This record gives sequence, C-alpha cells and structure tokens, in this order.
Amino acid sequence: MQGTAMSEKDKNAINVSQLNKTWVLDIDGTLVKHNGYKIDGKDTFLEGAEAFLKGIPEEDMVVLITSRTDAERALTEAFLDEMGIRFNSIIFNAPYGERILINDRKPSGMNTAIAINPPRDTFMTAEFVQDETI
Repeated sequence: MQGTAMSEKDKNAINVSQLNKTWVLDIDGTLVKHNGYKIDGKDTFLEGAEAFLKGIPEEDMVVLITSRTDAERALTEAFLDEMGIRFNSIIFNAPYGERILINDRKPSGMNTAIAINPPRDTFMTAEFVQDETI
C-alpha cells in the first residue's frame, strides 16, 4: 500500500489458505477472563472470543490448552458445553511457560504456523482472511 495509510483492519489482517485449519488456543486470559472461575466463581468470555469460537468452521480442529489442573476439568468442560463451544481436545496441566509451535513451510512457500500474543484479558484483534493465492 505504497503512498496510503494502512487501516487498522489491514494491519490486523492475517492471510491464510483455504485449507482446513488446526486452532490451538489458550483458555485463561486469551478466551476467558484470567482466573475468572476463581475470582468470580465462573468463567466469562473476553469480548469477541465467543463469537470467534462459534465462527470456526466445523471442518477445522480446535485444540484448547490450559494450565488448569484436572480438578478444573469438569467445570471447564461444563462451561464450554453450556456456551455451545465446540472443541476436539483440551490439554490440561500445561506448564506456565511459553507455548512453542513449530511446523514446516510447504514447498509452495505457505507458512504452516502462526502465533499471536495479545495482552492478557484482551481478545486478539487479528482477522483471518482467506487468500486464494496461498
């Protein structure tokens, strides 16, 4: 966009292929209020997170990851079920440190790993845009 200012929407656009995706999403502080189930006695979605999750195509895989222990499994799964959130798997007991995603680049040049780090308790502002050229 030479010579023109990029809109905020353009700055947050991430081009992705039309292939089915695997979404690996942290729960606390990324999708729901961090430790909200402890502080408020219940989970609360961050603004935009619930609609985003419900907009993930059925053909895509959703893997949730959390440092919550197995003791919170039933509470967590009940909340997601009550809210109508589809997922394929939840990994509990994850360490508190970095989550590192490593994947190969396709021969076409398509990157197969994307990482986004929004501030805690703020849902990401990225928009995923299908690009037919990828």
